[in-house]
Amino acid sequence: GSLVTPDSLRFDFSHFQKVTDEQLREVEHLVNAKIRANIPLTEYRSIPIEEAKELGAIALFGEKYGDRVRVIRFGSSIEFCGGTHVSATGNIGMVKIISESSVAAGVRRIEAYTGARVEELMNTIEDTLRDLKALFNNAPDLAGTIRKYLDENAGLKKQVEDFMKEKEAQLKERLLKNVQEVHGVKVIKCCAPLPAETVKNIAFQLRGQITENLFFVAGTESEGKPMLTVMLSNDLVAGGLNAEDLVKEAAKLIQGDGGGQPHFATSGGKNPDGLNAAVDKVLELAGL
Repeated sequence: GSLVTPDSLRFDFSHFQKVTDEQLREVEHLVNAKIRANIPLTEYRSIPIEEAKELGAIALFGEKYGDRVRVIRFGSSIEFCGGTHVSATGNIGMVKIISESSVAAGVRRIEAYTGARVEELMNTIEDTLRDLKALFNNAPDLAGTIRKYLDENAGLKKQVEDFMKEKEAQLKERLLKNVQEVHGVKVIKCCAPLPAETVKNIAFQLRGQITENLFFVAGTESEGKPMLTVMLSNDLVAGGLNAEDLVKEAAKLIQGDGGGQPHFATSGGKNPDGLNAAVDKVLELAGL
C-alpha cells in the first residue's frame, strides 16, 4: 500500500494500536529536522550484496534482491533501493502528516504532503481559520468562543425540546376533547403542520391512554413534506383492521407508499395538497 509521488506519500507499517496525535507530531518534528539538516545522498551503484550488508543496508517489505544491488545512504539511514531519490534531504522542503488510519489487523497507514503542497495545505488552513474568526467577530480566543456557542446551542436545543413536549401535551389534550365515536370506535383525526417525530409521540401517548377502540389518523406536513399516520388499538387490529394496509392505499393521494405494522403505519409523500383527501380515504377504507 505504500506510495511515493513528488508531493505526497503513503506509508503502511506494522503497529499494535492507533498512533496518537502527539506521536505523529513527534515523528513530523524528527523528519523535518532531518530535512533541514540537508543531508546529502551517498549512492552505491551495483555493488555486491554482501558488501551492501556490511555497510548496514536494510531491506524493506521483504523484497528480493539480486547478487549486485544499489544502496542509498542519508546519514545513518542505509537501504537497498531501486528507485530515484533527492540529492539531499533539504530538497524535500517539509513533510506534513495529514492522516493516520487502520488498513488491516495490526497494519496502520499514514499519508503526508511534502514540499509546495504543504504550503498549499497551510494556506487552506489559514483561510479556514480566517473565515471562522470572521464568523465569530474575530474573537481572540476562537476555541473558547466556539465552545461558548456550542454550550448556548445545547441549552437552546433543550429549551426547544421542552417547548415541543409541552406543545405535544397541549395538542394531545385538545385531540382527546374532540374524540368522535363512530360505530363504537373512538376516532381521533388530526390535520396540522407538525414534525413526524411529534406526531409519532402523540400517537403512542394516545394509544397508552385509550387502550380500546382507538382509531387515530393524522395528515401532517413539515418542511413542505406531507406525512400520513395511522395508529390503532390492539382490539381493532384483532378485529381485522390493519394500519399498514390503510396507509398504503390512502398514501397514493399524497404520492407516497408507506408501511409499518398492523397497529402503526406511516407514509411520506410528495403531494401535500392531497393530505385531507388521504385522511378521509383512511376513514372510508376503515368504514368510519
